Amino acid sequence: MVIFKNIKSILVNMSQSHVCLTCGRPFPEGQGIILTLAGRTLEFHSKACAYSFLKDLVFSISEDCVSSPLRDVYEKRQEALEEMKKRAEKKI
Repeated sequence: MVIFKNIKSILVNMSQSHVCLTCGRPFPEGQGIILTLAGRTLEFHSKACAYSFLKDLVFSISEDCVSSPLRDVYEKRQEALEEMKKRAEKKI
């Protein structure tokens, strides 16, 4: 039968599926967003679900814990933006 020609690959793909932490939707290996933070694996089927979770996480952390890493990441991004602006300038 032609219908069951690739049944082995279908079963393998089904066994490698993940479940979104935010909405509970299952998604296959190779799709979605999978992060490991503090020893926990966080699985999201879309960037919207990841954003929703991470937004809740950031707003639940006290300001004292966030201020130093926020400053470091902010400065790093500012420097990268300045570098991009310098490279984008026209050279005569």
